[in-house]
Parts: sequence; structure tokens; C-alpha cells
Amino acid sequence: MKSTTESNTLTSATYEQLVREMLVRLGEDPNREGLTRTPERVEKAMRFLVKGYKDDPEALLRKALFTVGYDEMVIVKDVEMFSLCEHHLLPFFGKVHVAYIPNGKVIGLSKIPRLIETFSRRLQIQERLTTQIAEAIQSAIEPQGVGVVIEARHLCMMMRGVEKQHSSAITSSMLGCFRNEVETRTEFLSLIRQRSNGV
Repeated sequence: MKSTTESNTLTSATYEQLVREMLVRLGEDPNREGLTRTPERVEKAMRFLVKGYKDDPEALLRKALFTVGYDEMVIVKDVEMFSLCEHHLLPFFGKVHVAYIPNGKVIGLSKIPRLIETFSRRLQIQERLTTQIAEAIQSAIEPQGVGVVIEARHLCMMMRGVEKQHSSAITSSMLGCFRNEVETRTEFLSLIRQRSNGV
């Protein structure tokens, strides 16, 4: 158990000082040439990788809602995603496929990748990320239904633990008609499996 003095020291330490301490505990010399600026670089990198905490997904979507009499499926697929696993702070990455069926309103297409970025640039688990994207869209425009599928590879599985290099994880969140209607869900899953022909 940490002493009160040690806890206070860690609390008042800068991010860079904490990274230097980590390097020392790993058996490295933070003063050697290749590591002198590593604490600074790590801080900048981590602040970028978790910048999604500063973004408000609801505000993001409110800026691009449009009233449209369109009621067929809208799909944005193959959106690249990078995130950090909250268990090991190691990356997981892959593609996100999003679909919804409007109920009077649509979202500007560019906002869906932005929404994915907002949630993925936080410490995450893939299951929660999938659900957050679907629920944010459901809340913003109350469509007939939303479907989200994420296919990702996790470095915590590839570099450590079981060390399986070619495994991937697939998660889905189906709301509304995507959950209740087999035909709708099947159409979505079929369309995201199709490869684009130079589009």
C-alpha cells in the first residue's frame, strides 16, 4: 500500500514526470539520447488518443440534422477506427459499419465518422463503443432503427496474453427495426459484406 507521502507525490507529479518514472521502473535510463524527449512525446500522443473526452456527441449530431422524406436504409461503412483498450492501454483498430432507417430526419453523412471518432478516442472496450454509437444516433434522430457493426483487431491479444496474430472481434448493436425485423437486419449485414468497386 502506498504511503500518504508517495500518493501526494504522484498526485502532484506532471504527466512527463510520471512517464519518466515508468521508464525508470522498466529498467531504462530516461536521460539517454533516444528517451530524453519521450515523456513529452508520450503526453502529446496520449492527449491526442483520448481527445474524444472533450467532444459532446449530442452537440456534434445536432449541428447536422436535416428534415427529409426519405425512409430507406442509409449506410456508412468501412469507417476506419482506432481506439485504446481500457484494460491494457494497447490499441485496437478496425472498421465500423453504421446503418439507420430515417423517420423524418437524417444526419449529415460526415458526422457519422466524426461520431465514431468521438467515442473511439477514449479508453474503450469494443462492446461499449458499438453500443454508444448506436444509442447516440437513436437518441439524436429517433429513426425506425439503427445497426452498428465493428470488426477490430486487438493488440492486447496479438502482442501479449494468447498472442494470436490473425484473430479479430466482431460486435454489433441493433436497435428498433434492425433488432425486430429479420429482413432489415439481413439486408444490412449483406450490404456491408459487399466489397466496394472503386467507389
